[in-house]
Amino acid sequence: MNVTLRQLRAFVAVARTGSFTLAAESLFITQSALSGLIKELEQALGLRLFDRSTRRLQLSDAGSDLVTHIEKILLDLDGVIDEVGKLKALQRGLVRVAVPQLMACTLMPGLMASFRNDHPQVQLRLVDSLVEQVINRVFTGEVDFGLGPERAPNSDIEATQLFELPFMAALPRTHRLACQRELRWADLAGDPLITLQGQFTERLATDLGAARRNVTLEPANEVAFMSTALSMVAAGLGLTICIPYAAEMVQQYGLVLRPVVDPVVLRGFYIFRRRGRTLSPAAQRFHDFICDELHQHRPFERALREAQAAGLEG
Repeated sequence: MNVTLRQLRAFVAVARTGSFTLAAESLFITQSALSGLIKELEQALGLRLFDRSTRRLQLSDAGSDLVTHIEKILLDLDGVIDEVGKLKALQRGLVRVAVPQLMACTLMPGLMASFRNDHPQVQLRLVDSLVEQVINRVFTGEVDFGLGPERAPNSDIEATQLFELPFMAALPRTHRLACQRELRWADLAGDPLITLQGQFTERLATDLGAARRNVTLEPANEVAFMSTALSMVAAGLGLTICIPYAAEMVQQYGLVLRPVVDPVVLRGFYIFRRRGRTLSPAAQRFHDFICDELHQHRPFERALREAQAAGLEG
């Protein structure tokens, strides 16, 4: 049985109007083309759908039984097509993005607000996570894509670099090192160092060791979130290392940032997505928006300039 949508729409149009002439006009086809569609449908079903005479046209018993079911099928199909159109036009959609906690409370809110101004009917769901959980959430399909620092490669995850930023030290304004324009890693050795757990500390130690400047990284405390580290610094429990886009949060804790050199250590940040997976129209648009904003427009540049300028304060 080979039944087409054109045949079904033709059948419903004739049933509604009771006229081949009016049905053909409503479908913008010729009457002969309409008659051909009805004939093909009757042949495919093996049923006579209309009783015809020179005076009147009416549904057969079989046609009367089928018309309600076919109308529902076409109505459901039209609803699906309308929904697809709304998704493509970004009038609907849900986008789920996993990011580390620090990025969730610094970079992402502004990006989400800018995107929502242009696409208010798209729902954005931010999943703030431990850094080590971001890629896993992408891998399991819990989110559409994720953002974060470089992590161990995964053959199922596609990583695209968005930007690179240097590490800076966060310290109290009254600290003895706050008067310096920039700090060396060796300068930090005199204070307890508070870092983040996991690959953050491991990779930083590897980068410093690779620089061959006899710099060792020995944290006094390793915590899960940067907000915890900054709170501990504000309480006078040590210093911490962070990325310039944390400048606003650093200021909220009454701290200052100073560039750390000798060597300058850069950290790359990436957008992660499941390899071979097609994103929804809304997710693809938000993905492209983030790539454009962070890769080209770089909204964190202001934070970086302010952090660097802070090193000029006496």
